[in-house]
Amino acid sequence: MIRLVVRVRQKRYPGATRPALEALEMSAAAGEIVGIVGPSGCGKSTLLGIVAGLDRAFEGSVEVDGRSIHGAADGQTAPLRLGMMFQASRLMPWLTVLDNLRLVLGRDPTATARARRLVHDVGLEEAADTYPGRLSGGMQRRVALARAFAVEPELLLLDEPLVSLDAPTASRLRRQLVELWQGTRPAVLYVTHELREALAVADRVLFLSPGPGRVVLELPVDLRRPREPSDPQVGELHDRILRLHPEILAGAADRSGDDAWTPETDADRSTP
Repeated sequence: MIRLVVRVRQKRYPGATRPALEALEMSAAAGEIVGIVGPSGCGKSTLLGIVAGLDRAFEGSVEVDGRSIHGAADGQTAPLRLGMMFQASRLMPWLTVLDNLRLVLGRDPTATARARRLVHDVGLEEAADTYPGRLSGGMQRRVALARAFAVEPELLLLDEPLVSLDAPTASRLRRQLVELWQGTRPAVLYVTHELREALAVADRVLFLSPGPGRVVLELPVDLRRPREPSDPQVGELHDRILRLHPEILAGAADRSGDDAWTPETDADRSTP
């Protein structure tokens, strides 16, 4: 059981007039899906890149159970199986669906069997020997999702996994994602610009401010799964958030102020 803690004192790109992230702190536990939402340019993808170890030029730390996951001066690095799904599928075009999955499994003697099982889990058995260029965009995303789960990750990073998909395809991929997650229950950071999507997937949602990004509100989502963005309960929670924090997706909400919302305080509020 892991507990991820991320602290970013500052992340600044060379030549930038202001930091991309500043004074940001967040955590995620094993078996928890943490949604991350915020306006464009608030640093959501930058944050995932830092957690993934793709960007180490920042002030702060990324730790699991108190140990760095990307190299520490004392050598006490925490081993961690990490999976990631990018906005683009990033499949190897010269490899078949099955071989794209086997690629991340290396010399594991069970690689072929595991890859076939995942191809089955995302409903692509008939396309196992097909090259990515012959797949639809939605099918490519399903392969990318299966690949992210192939290593049985303890931490899974999802960067806008449903972006640009039509509603039926997005709904199918969302259901498959949750089903795969329920099998191994890794900690998940799920970046999206759609609040309803975050509420349909996450156990907890973090709202980031405009750059420099920081967490301005943290919201538990106590709704039974499975959920869809169109579900009435999701819609009610979505509308309640925007009613109490109309500026939240612009990042102006202050979680320490009088308007901070929690399930406990909501009952005390009158409806406008």
